[in-house]
Amino acid sequence: MINESEHSEYHVPVLLQEVLQGLNINPNGTYVDCTFGGGGHSREILRQLGDNGKLIAFDQDADARQNLPDDPRVTFVPHNFRHLQRFLRLHNAIPIDGILADLGVSSHQFDEAERGFSTRFDGDLDMRMDKRQALTAFDVVNTYSEQQLHKLFEQYGEVTNSKTLARTIIEKRGTQSMRTIANFKQALHSVVKGNPNKYFAQVFQALRIEVNDELGALKDMLQQIPSLLKPGGRAAIITFHSLEDRIVKNFFRKGSFEDTDLTDPFGNQPAEQVFKIITKKPVTASDAELKRNPRSRSAKLRVAEKFI
Repeated sequence: MINESEHSEYHVPVLLQEVLQGLNINPNGTYVDCTFGGGGHSREILRQLGDNGKLIAFDQDADARQNLPDDPRVTFVPHNFRHLQRFLRLHNAIPIDGILADLGVSSHQFDEAERGFSTRFDGDLDMRMDKRQALTAFDVVNTYSEQQLHKLFEQYGEVTNSKTLARTIIEKRGTQSMRTIANFKQALHSVVKGNPNKYFAQVFQALRIEVNDELGALKDMLQQIPSLLKPGGRAAIITFHSLEDRIVKNFFRKGSFEDTDLTDPFGNQPAEQVFKIITKKPVTASDAELKRNPRSRSAKLRVAEKFI
C-alpha cells in the first residue's frame, strides 16, 4: 500500500537506477513513460537517449504537463495509459523499445488538498486523477450498495472491518453529509480500528482505486504491451499494492489474462511464452533509498522482455 510522503518535491522517482538498468536502453530507441508525473524517470531516460531517440509521455493528470522538459524528443499525451495503442499509433510510434509504468500516486497529488487524495487535509471527497471524468469518491460512498462498498474496502483497501464500515456508511449517509474529507472521517470515527491515520489511508486507497478504475486500466495497458514492443524490448512496471503486483506477475508469466483452464482444460496445448522474465523476484528499494524516500518502501519493480 502506498502512503503519503513528507517530501515537498512534486514526485521523487522510485527505484530509478533499477528501472534504467531494467529497461536496458537503446540510445536510438522509442520509449514510453505511462505515468509521467513529475518527470523524474523520463528525464533520466532522455539522458540515455541520443538525438534519434524518442520518448512518449502519458499522464491523465493535467498538472503533470507543467513538468515537461523543453525537448523535441518528447511527445506528451494527456490521457490514461489504457489508451496506449491508440495514441502510439496516432503518433506513428509503434513498435517501441521499452515501456515504464510507475503506478504510485505522486507526492504532489497527495499534497493538493482539493484533490481529496490525502487524509491530512480537508477538501471535497474527490480523488479523480483525471478531473474530466464524472465519478468521484463522494459518488461512490453516496450511491454504492452495502455489498459493493464491502467488496471494494475488503479487496482494494484490505480494511479489517470492511463489512461494518460499509454498513455504517449506508446508515450514516442518509442523515450526515459525506461531501468533504472531514465530514467523512467524522461520520465514521466510531468504526475506526487501530491507528486512525493508517485506517483511513487504507479506506482512501480503496476509494481511489475504485474511482480511477486503476486495476482495470492496468489490465488494459498490459494486454497491449505484447503487440507494441519490439522483439527484445522491455516492460518495467512499479506497483505499490499486492493486487497490482499479482496482476503484473501473472501477466508477465502467461502473456495474457485468458484462463487456460477454460480454453484448454486438459493442458494439451503448451502455452506460447510471450515474455522472458528479467526479474525472478520483484526488485525493492535499497536501505539508502528507504531513508531518502520513505514512500518507496512498498514499491515493487518487475521487468520482462519480449521474446525475439
